[in-house]
Amino acid sequence: MRMRILVLGGTWFLGRAVVEGALRRGWEVTTFNRGRSAADSPGVRPVRGDRATAADLRRLAEEGPWDAVLDTSAPGIAPEAVRAGAAALEPVAGRYLLVSSAEVYRGGGAGPRTESSALHGDGGDGAGPRAAAAEGAVGGLFGAARTVVLRPWAVLGPGEYAGRLEWWLRRARRGGPMLAPGDPGRCVQPVDVRDAAAFALRLAADGGAAGAYNVVAPIGRETMGGLVQDCVTVTGRRAVPRWADGAVLRAHGVRPGTELPLWPGGDGGRPVSPAAAHRAGLVCRPLAETVMDTWAWLESGGRPVPHPRHARQGIAPEKEAAILAALAAER
Repeated sequence: MRMRILVLGGTWFLGRAVVEGALRRGWEVTTFNRGRSAADSPGVRPVRGDRATAADLRRLAEEGPWDAVLDTSAPGIAPEAVRAGAAALEPVAGRYLLVSSAEVYRGGGAGPRTESSALHGDGGDGAGPRAAAAEGAVGGLFGAARTVVLRPWAVLGPGEYAGRLEWWLRRARRGGPMLAPGDPGRCVQPVDVRDAAAFALRLAADGGAAGAYNVVAPIGRETMGGLVQDCVTVTGRRAVPRWADGAVLRAHGVRPGTELPLWPGGDGGRPVSPAAAHRAGLVCRPLAETVMDTWAWLESGGRPVPHPRHARQGIAPEKEAAILAALAAER
């Protein structure tokens, strides 16, 4: 069947990977964006507009119908804009696939988080409450049978705009003693952008695949130590990781997730079960392959689309040096 899909965004990273995968399948693809970040992929039907503008949403809806909407940009916008877009598209879309986040889960409890674990409330600031609000908005409009929610821990790979993996790669390339966070054996669960896109398209084509899915790597397969070492290896083995306990890093005011990217800090490191997604067809390539391909992309001149999150990644060299000196003095 030749699917007709609408991708909200669609010009960079996950959105672009979804678009290009759909085009390879011979699907008819419409994109909706402001046309400011990057060029549309050849072969799409672009519609220009802003999700915060009611008139633009009405004009977009007139371009339908579609078998599915794939919303890859919701994590970066206000839940009210997600709700407005879903309301405008509900009459002209068969189902709605929302890219959310594993940050939607509340802290506490024991064992891996599953799709039935407690979620944040949809009020308040922070990524978790915003994700919960977006999920509630879409589900309330499309209903359980027409809503698919994808909850990645982190999406990495060539084209990543947030700069998390890029920072580690460039820091490893710089060489010398390199501050590394927490327990090297701690589980991390990133998904490659290409694998996330392939899974989203699989669910878009499967009318019976409604529900939420944790789009993450298998528990225990990837570690923070493996991630850091992969970055050291592919960039020429110039850096020597120096591991610091989380308590030490917190004492020095190191912010989890940004100053040392992908370090989850405290409860954010609790594993997320991918069982449902893997049963539904998610296949996650090894993190080492993602690291290698991202470095190859950067070395070939690849540059992410400019984004404010990029500038927030990474610890200042002088702060890193001070912590490394403190660690050396303790030995």
